Amino acid sequence: MGGTEGLLAGIVLLGSCVQWLTGMGFALVAVPALVLLLGPAEGVVLANFACGAISVVGLASGWRQVRAGAMVPLCVAAACTVPAGAWLTRQLPEPVLLLTMGGLVTIAVLLVLRGARLPSLRGTKGAVAAGAVGGFMNSAAGVGGPPVSLYAVNAGWTVREFVPNAQFYGVVVNAFSVAANGVPELGAGRWGTVVAAMVAGGFAGRVLAARTSERRARGLVLGLALVGGVVTVGKGVWGL
Repeated sequence: MGGTEGLLAGIVLLGSCVQWLTGMGFALVAVPALVLLLGPAEGVVLANFACGAISVVGLASGWRQVRAGAMVPLCVAAACTVPAGAWLTRQLPEPVLLLTMGGLVTIAVLLVLRGARLPSLRGTKGAVAAGAVGGFMNSAAGVGGPPVSLYAVNAGWTVREFVPNAQFYGVVVNAFSVAANGVPELGAGRWGTVVAAMVAGGFAGRVLAARTSERRARGLVLGLALVGGVVTVGKGVWGL
């Protein structure tokens, strides 16, 4: 396995692992690294595909806990803004895309770390607002989870309530994002690397979930995401 293939495997494995730990961690951890390794367009598309696939597997055992009343308006709003995010990625030069993606990740992480409390993120209006922002961010930067996390915080959801709903959202919004951005253009070898890393990361995440506290897992995910976001911003600024 070459250097690039090894890096790709490591990124996907780590992202898959934290996704199983927190319900919504792949994109935050993996997108900045995938963008730097594969380029903005291919990195985002691969993240959309991987997040969607992992969410399908996770939702298989938790679909009964999905809160349809909140998730339907959230997902409909996300579907409406996905095309705008996909359009934006095709209009901007690569340095600007890197700067935008890194900035969105960094701001999103800081908001989640602060646990921002906003009255506007409650009820149906809050679901629509979070979904609209999340759909745009997901197709533009591969990171659509933080707005949903903020909605869940403001709605007073527990972690057990959040995870299956986050997975449902992941299935829907990433399906629309892949439809808008296309399927990753990877060779057979790279597809094999990605799938193997996702499976290995899933097993590792399940094992670690039983041994890692929620607070520690969340801190690890957000810390890695913040570093990745800042590095991506730096590369974007350097390329301007």
